[in-house]
Amino acid sequence: MSNNERSEPAAGGFIARDRAWHPPAFHAPYKSTLKRSPQAALISLPTSLGEETGPVFGHSLLGEHDNDLLINFAKAGETAIGPRIIIHGRILDERGRGVPGALIEIWQANAGGRYRHKKEGYVAALDPNFGGCGRTISGEDGSYVFRTVQPGPYPWPNGMNDWRPAHVHFSVFGHAFAQRLITQMYFEGDPLIPLCPIVGSLPTTDAVETLVAALDKKQTLPMDALAYKFDIVLRGRRQTLFENRREGL
Repeated sequence: MSNNERSEPAAGGFIARDRAWHPPAFHAPYKSTLKRSPQAALISLPTSLGEETGPVFGHSLLGEHDNDLLINFAKAGETAIGPRIIIHGRILDERGRGVPGALIEIWQANAGGRYRHKKEGYVAALDPNFGGCGRTISGEDGSYVFRTVQPGPYPWPNGMNDWRPAHVHFSVFGHAFAQRLITQMYFEGDPLIPLCPIVGSLPTTDAVETLVAALDKKQTLPMDALAYKFDIVLRGRRQTLFENRREGL
């Protein structure tokens, strides 16, 4: 069952946070958590009014093709190389209501599994027409859409032969830059998902499924692009797993 098929929450009442829903800070098979996980008790620091209300992003800063990774880095008349896909969905609150006006950013490897940055260690070829990042604003119903290429899997120096499943990184901003959540989206049917040490840190199968985008044939463009649906739930019992914050937005 994908995150798009899970049962809707009951209306009304208070939905308590389930802090056990997120993975532990230390997960031995994921070697980086040895250094990244805290060694002392966590301390909660209150935010200031300035941090909660600003700075804000300007919607006018987005370009016409910012959500189209096929062409937003390409030379005129050219396009990114790889299987063309559409990623779409909605930003939702704990009651299933759409969250409008959220800034959604994505970044990913190219179709060969390589990122465009100086310290990339994978030998797969770079695509000169693919920058690997895009952004958009959620609509009145919380909807968003991106065009891009299917990212490839890639090896990483966690174990002797560990590979990351194909994935897309998501960042969701609220009304200010201090309101930011980060997560990853995987693709339905990828056999590398259960083999990934990062995915293995998630506590339950249901938790993993919140990060798996379902193939959506209804939104597929014939002879052009497959479509995947990925809803992001900010809080509540259906909350999507986030990398940077346990409590949600």
